[in-house]
Amino acid sequence: MKYILIFLFMVLFIGCSSNNFKYADNNQIKIYDLLNIPQDVSCFAKNIDSNSSLYDIQKEYKKYYFSIWNIDKPQEDAKSVMWPFESYKMGESYGENLQLLKEDFFDSIRENSNFESYGTVNEKALTLKESDIRSFPTHRPLFKNPSLAGEGYPFDYLQNSTIHANEPIFISHYSKDREWAFIFSSYASGWLKTDAFVILKKRDIDFWQKAQQVAITKENEPIYDSEGRFLFKTKIGMMFVLVSEDENTYTILTATSFKKSQPLFINSKISKDIASKEIMKLNQENLTKIVNEVSKTNYGWGGMYKQRDCSSMLRDMFAPFGIWLPRNSYQQSKIGNVINLKNLTNKEKIEVIKEKAIPFQTLLYKKGHVVLYVGTYNNEIIVFHNIWGIKTSRDGIEGRIIIGKPIFSSLKLGKFQENYDKESEILNNLVSMNIITQK
Repeated sequence: MKYILIFLFMVLFIGCSSNNFKYADNNQIKIYDLLNIPQDVSCFAKNIDSNSSLYDIQKEYKKYYFSIWNIDKPQEDAKSVMWPFESYKMGESYGENLQLLKEDFFDSIRENSNFESYGTVNEKALTLKESDIRSFPTHRPLFKNPSLAGEGYPFDYLQNSTIHANEPIFISHYSKDREWAFIFSSYASGWLKTDAFVILKKRDIDFWQKAQQVAITKENEPIYDSEGRFLFKTKIGMMFVLVSEDENTYTILTATSFKKSQPLFINSKISKDIASKEIMKLNQENLTKIVNEVSKTNYGWGGMYKQRDCSSMLRDMFAPFGIWLPRNSYQQSKIGNVINLKNLTNKEKIEVIKEKAIPFQTLLYKKGHVVLYVGTYNNEIIVFHNIWGIKTSRDGIEGRIIIGKPIFSSLKLGKFQENYDKESEILNNLVSMNIITQK
C-alpha cells in the first residue's frame, strides 16, 4: 500500500506540473519559452503564404551553387584570405589542453600554409564526403580564453564551416606537406584535407552543371554504391545529378576516389521518399517536413561534429526550396529586401516586424546570430533558430544556460531566467530584418 500511494503521488505531481512548469530536456533547467511556446513547426507553418511566386529567385540557385566552377583563379587576393593569421595570435589563443598556444605552433602553421603558391593550382574539384573547412591547415583546435562563458568548448575558432559530400569546390594551392588544400566553395574558403576531394576534368564539370539535379529532403539516410558499399549519409542541402528514375527510386551519380585520386563516378539508388526532383514549393506540408529534418541535428559551431549552427541550418533548410543563402549570419542578413532596425526602440522594432515581416521568408539579425521569423503566438513574435544558449550575468560575471539545438522562441528568450542578461536579449540587439524572397 505504501508503494502504491507513493506511485499515485508521483503521477499526480507529474500530471499537475505538466500544466504549469515542466523541466526542459534532461538538464533540470526550466526555460519559459520552451515550455510555453509550441515546439512543433506545424503550429506555425500554416502562416506561410503559398501563393507567393519565387520563380525568379529559384531559377538562380544552380548559378550560385556552381559558381565556383566558373572562375579561373581566386577572386580574392592572398592578403584577404590570410585574415586568420591576423586574428589568432600567440598570448591570446589556447589549444586542446586549454593551455596557451606557443609561438612554434603559429610559425609552423604559417610555413606549411605555403601562401607564396596561392592561386597556382586553380583546379575544379568535387568533395567526396562531409568535411570540415578549417582556417588553418590543422585539425587542432584554437580557443579564446576557456575560462570565460561563450569561449572555450565548443567554440574552436579554426572551424570555418563544413561542406557536404559531392559539392563543387575550387583549389587554390596545397600546403607544403600536401596534406591540405586551400579551397573555395560557393559560400566559404579555407583548408580542406586532400583526401576529401577529387579533381574533375572540364567535360565532367560541364556535364555535372547541365544535368538535372535532385535535392535531398531527409537527414541521415545512408547512400551506397551499386554493390552495397557505404559512401556517406544524407544531409538537407545536398544535391546530386539525376541519372534515371523508376516508380520508387532515383538513380543518382555520386563520386569516389580512384587510382591516383582520380574520380570514379558511381550510380547509386535512393528512395524517392528522401529526395525531390523538382524544386520544392514553399508550402505548409514541405516546410513542416524540412524543418523537422534540420531540427534533428544539435547546435554545432561552424558545423562541427556534423551538426549545424544558426546560419548553416537556415542555409540548408532553404536549399530544397531553391533559395540560395550565403554561409554566415552577417552575409545572410544582406540578402533580399533589407529593412534597418538599428536605431529603433524595441517597441518600434516589434511594430515594424509585425507589419512587414513575412512568415518563413524573413530573417532577423543581430551581430553573430540570425533567426527566422515564423509568425506570432499569443500576439508575440516567434522565431525559429539554432542557438547555443542564453546569456546570464551575476555580479558582473557572464554565464550561459545551454540549449544547444534548434528551437522556436520569442525575441525575449530567457527573460524569466534567473540572472538573465537583458543587455544581450535578441530583441534588444536586432539591427536589421530582411525578406529573402524579395529583391
